[in-house]
Amino acid sequence: MSRTSKHTDPELSRKLTRRGMLGVAAGASAAALLGATAPTAAAHGKGHGRPVLPPGRLGIQLYSLRDKVSTLGFAAVFAELEKYGYDEVEYAGYTQGSAGAITLEQLRRLTRDHGLRAIGSHVGYYSDGDPNAYTFAQNLDKVLDDAQALGLKHIGTASGPWRYGATVDGWKRCAEEFNQYGAAARARGMKFYQHNHAEEFSFATDRPDVRLYDVLLAETDPDLVYLEMDIYWAYAGQFRFSKRVDGTPAPFDPLRYVLKQPDRYPLFHVKDGEHDDSARDGYRMVDVGDGDIDYKRFISAVTRTRGGRLDHHWQAEHDNPVESFTFARKSSAHLHSLREKDC
Repeated sequence: MSRTSKHTDPELSRKLTRRGMLGVAAGASAAALLGATAPTAAAHGKGHGRPVLPPGRLGIQLYSLRDKVSTLGFAAVFAELEKYGYDEVEYAGYTQGSAGAITLEQLRRLTRDHGLRAIGSHVGYYSDGDPNAYTFAQNLDKVLDDAQALGLKHIGTASGPWRYGATVDGWKRCAEEFNQYGAAARARGMKFYQHNHAEEFSFATDRPDVRLYDVLLAETDPDLVYLEMDIYWAYAGQFRFSKRVDGTPAPFDPLRYVLKQPDRYPLFHVKDGEHDDSARDGYRMVDVGDGDIDYKRFISAVTRTRGGRLDHHWQAEHDNPVESFTFARKSSAHLHSLREKDC
């Protein structure tokens, strides 16, 4: 008996198959868009064609600028982002750590006055010990109240679905909670989303043939739960988890996930890495444009899907930049320089 048939879960298999077919039209063209090259194989390339980055869709995750927010305040940071050509921001906390007290209304006005749109925010998923924690599980109404006060269209979490462990059933339980948060967000005109790290692409401890990210996709309602792909961490996941625990191949391409269901991925984190086989994640994080992840190829492929130049938002990020304003300036300049010619 094969390893797969031994552990078959008919209901999960049905959902995986059905959800995988949702984007069949986009998936049919994926091979042409992807080619056979690895993400680090193609040159970034710059030309004179149409810009790869759609107008009005460049944002930045403010976590990358947390040192400047805490010392200079939001206004000074937003003024710099306006100069660098950013259109959007994704919050990483609202008043926490900023220089001087600030209300949500003041923050919303500051964002708008600097020509920026607030596209989303990260909030914790749950807290084990604090019933009053500012998380979706403990304070859903407050989280959504604040997001609504800021005029956000998306509200999400960078926490993985690990609340009940790394089993298939554990992730199904988390998926059901995510569906509840998504329904509550949709009732207020917002989209709930989850942001990945590398470990989401690992395998269930009780089902070593099942990738946990596939459980999340299969068990969440695509009309209620959306994904923010952190592209760097997805490629780190590809490096770490393209083999099962027993060593059998299990290759995947992060871009193919998006092309199969592009409507589920309204947001992306654009962070770069230098490929390094000796590093745990296969990459070492660098400023956008200094690494080997082919963003010309990735963004172009996504924006060629139906409505792709309008439906997706690209947030530059670096977890620990050497100098955060320099990172923000260089990232914007690089992404604006990319052209579609010869993609």
